[in-house]
Amino acid sequence: MKVPFLDLTVSNTKIKKELLTSVEEVLSHGRIILGPEVQKFEEKIAEYCNRKFAVGTNSGTDALYFALRALDIGVGDEVITTPLSWIATVNAIVLTGAKPVFVDVRNDLNINPDLIKDAITKKTKAILPVHFTGNMCDMSKVNDIAQRNNLIVVEDAAQAFGSKLNDKPSGSFGHIACFSMNPMKVLNAYGEAGAIVTDDKIIYEKLVSLRYAGTINKEDCHFPSLNGRIDTIQTAMLLVVMKYVDDKINSRRKIANYYNQEISDIVGCPISDKTCSHSYYSYTITTDNRDELQLFLADNGIETKIQHPILMPYHTAYKGQYKHIIPIAEKLVKQILCLPAHENLGKNEQNYVVSKLRMFFN
Repeated sequence: MKVPFLDLTVSNTKIKKELLTSVEEVLSHGRIILGPEVQKFEEKIAEYCNRKFAVGTNSGTDALYFALRALDIGVGDEVITTPLSWIATVNAIVLTGAKPVFVDVRNDLNINPDLIKDAITKKTKAILPVHFTGNMCDMSKVNDIAQRNNLIVVEDAAQAFGSKLNDKPSGSFGHIACFSMNPMKVLNAYGEAGAIVTDDKIIYEKLVSLRYAGTINKEDCHFPSLNGRIDTIQTAMLLVVMKYVDDKINSRRKIANYYNQEISDIVGCPISDKTCSHSYYSYTITTDNRDELQLFLADNGIETKIQHPILMPYHTAYKGQYKHIIPIAEKLVKQILCLPAHENLGKNEQNYVVSKLRMFFN
């Protein structure tokens, strides 16, 4: 049996028809850049996240960068974040001119809020927690620390659209929050896309400018910036995907629950607080036999991924530049492995994955 890690095909004929129709409508009205679908999409995202405003961008990376720029984070500032994330997180910080400060993670793969206080200096301006794999950070502690130290919270929810903490959606906890909607995400575009949400009208207006080369009314540049506009065609298709995203998340949760029941005695399964509703961007296990297990599963037709194999401060661009004490992250990054858990994974495939896992450990 062949079990792909992720299935990006659109096999549902009803959804495929809706997607094609949405593209045809954009081609018919011709407003390819910032067409009416963009505003509709932004309204839907803001509503979903219980925020007043949303701004679509052409990627999650741009979303993070523009968010930091809108908050005037730059040279001389420090931003506290996790070492365990996709490199876009630290790139966005560095490209503003600010300095990333890495705080170790807990066993749930998210930043350890109990270590944040000791990382705060006079230069600290923001905390940037990442909801890794879709599992929510302890935002109550993060926000409390931020409030007591007059810091900004920038929520990196790139992997966590649809996750909730105490029934509050991801993206609703920070001063500003960012999402990625590339094809691998739970709310997926059919190319690159992202979004930023906030309740601050002044910040919202600056974001609108920053994504359009820093211009006001598309004419006069007030803030040197990049072209980060979201495509109308992507927003049109995302409006279709949004109709089914909750069903997709529920399917992933069922698969995760099945895995938890069947393999928790042989590997470390995702750790999620009871107050958190995990959206499972990925189902990530931990094991000391990670590399051997991955090879064994590959030999048996099961595709897995390591997200992400290099801690951010150890990438070539940043190695040796920043002091950090991150023993838990250094340990876990050698243990993490993502299993196939997408919504199109059939029961036979799930059983096959479980059987091969048990075969390996037995």
